[in-house]
Amino acid sequence: MNIRRCPAALPALACALLVAQGASAETFRCGQWIASKDMSVAELLEKCGEPTTKSVRYEDIYAKNAGGGTNRIGTATIETWTYDRGSQSFAMLVTIVDGKIKSMERGD
Repeated sequence: MNIRRCPAALPALACALLVAQGASAETFRCGQWIASKDMSVAELLEKCGEPTTKSVRYEDIYAKNAGGGTNRIGTATIETWTYDRGSQSFAMLVTIVDGKIKSMERGD
């Protein structure tokens, strides 16, 4: 869990807003819907539509063998979807690994 502390010089309301802003990177609003990493990719597309950009990369998966070495046992497909939410909001980056949403975080 990420804990954010506010400098003593900030008024309590400003501090509460700052802490709340960083507390919920695992969800974001799509129109009237709240997108979360608990939803399926199909549901994300239904609620939020196609992302602004998509990138795909592949990573090998390794496991240790009895001799102490490693063997390649498969490949993971990792997609990064970017939802540009306009000039007033940060973009949201959705990471999908092998067809399942793994994370949602704010972009720059």
